[in-house]
Parts: sequence; C-alpha cells; structure tokens
Amino acid sequence: MQRLLTGQSRRTDGRLTKANLHVEAGVSRATMNRADAVLADWNTAVGARVAPRDSQIIELQGIVTKLKQTIATLRQSNTDLERKNQAAVTVIAELHSQLQASRGAVPRGTVTPLQGRHARRRW
Repeated sequence: MQRLLTGQSRRTDGRLTKANLHVEAGVSRATMNRADAVLADWNTAVGARVAPRDSQIIELQGIVTKLKQTIATLRQSNTDLERKNQAAVTVIAELHSQLQASRGAVPRGTVTPLQGRHARRRW
C-alpha cells in the first residue's frame, strides 16, 4: 500500500486502484477483499485523493480539448479562405474573358484559333 501511495509502485502502473493494491501486495483479489482492516486503511488513505498519474491525465485531456477547439477554428478559417479564393478565381476569369472580348480576341464561329508557341526564355 505504501508503494502505491508514495508513487513508487513496482508491479503496476501506479494508479490508486484496488486492483493495483492487490497486485502490489502479491495476493489474490479475494484475499484482499477479506482483509477488511486493510481496505478500511486504503479507503481512508486514498479518499478523494488524486494520484499524480491521474492529475497528468486530467491535464493532458484539457490540453487535447483545447487543441481540438483550435483545430476546429483553423478548419473553419481554411474553409472560409477556400471559398474566398474560389470567388476570386471566378471574378478573375470573368474579367479576363471581358478583357479578351473588348480586345476583339474572342473567337467567332466554330473554329478557334490557337495561339502560337512562345520561345523558351533562357536566363
């Protein structure tokens, strides 16, 4: 019992549970359940006490919750930016087609002229 309470368990993960108590003591669960004095001491010692490992778990769960909220916020922001980007692409394409039409470069009829090849730039 003392090893568990001081956080120096040898055979278990160190959580303050009755299952770990009987494993650390090296007795069966039934033997532990018959030892009323030991169980009373255990309940008095543990009470509402939080084990160091349990407090770490609670802290990590809080961090995970905050990170999940951050991820949700970033995903929403990413979605908004993708929508704005798509709207900008649509506006640019429309402006490009209007500019081509004003220059008279819009093909007429069923034949579409192909632009000539541009020579590669050599730096």
